[in-house]
Amino acid sequence: MKPKLINVLALAYLGDSVFEVYVREYLLVEKGIMKPDLLQQASKSFVSAKAQAAFMQEAILKQWLSEEEISIYKRGRNAKSRHVPKNTSVFIYNQSTGFEALIGHLYLLKKQERITEIFELFKLFVCENEKNMRKI
Repeated sequence: MKPKLINVLALAYLGDSVFEVYVREYLLVEKGIMKPDLLQQASKSFVSAKAQAAFMQEAILKQWLSEEEISIYKRGRNAKSRHVPKNTSVFIYNQSTGFEALIGHLYLLKKQERITEIFELFKLFVCENEKNMRKI
C-alpha cells in the first residue's frame, strides 16, 4: 500500500504511536529513567502538540526537511479533524497532526533511518527550548 493513498489522519494516528516508541526508548535507554511516574513526566516535553508544532516551524525554517516531507506535513496539517483539542489551540494541534502524519508516512516507507534523524533533531530542539515550551 502506498502511504500517499492513505488517509492523512490515519498516517498521523500511526505516526503518533511510532513517535511515542522513540520517545519511550530514549527515556528508558539513553536517559535511564525507570520509574513510571518519572517516565510520564519526562515524556510530556516530547509528545506535546506544542513541542511538535514548534519543532516543525524550526525544521521548515532551517530546511531540515525535504520538499516531499514538507508536502506530507502540510497534508496532515490541513486535514479536517473532528477532534477538538482541550489544552492547545486548533492551529497548534493541526501542526502537530502534520508532524505525526510525516512520521507515519516515513514509517510505512520503512525509512527508520530518516525517522531517527528527525528524532535526533527533535531531541536537541526540545532540550534547547524546554523552558520556552512551557510559555506557549
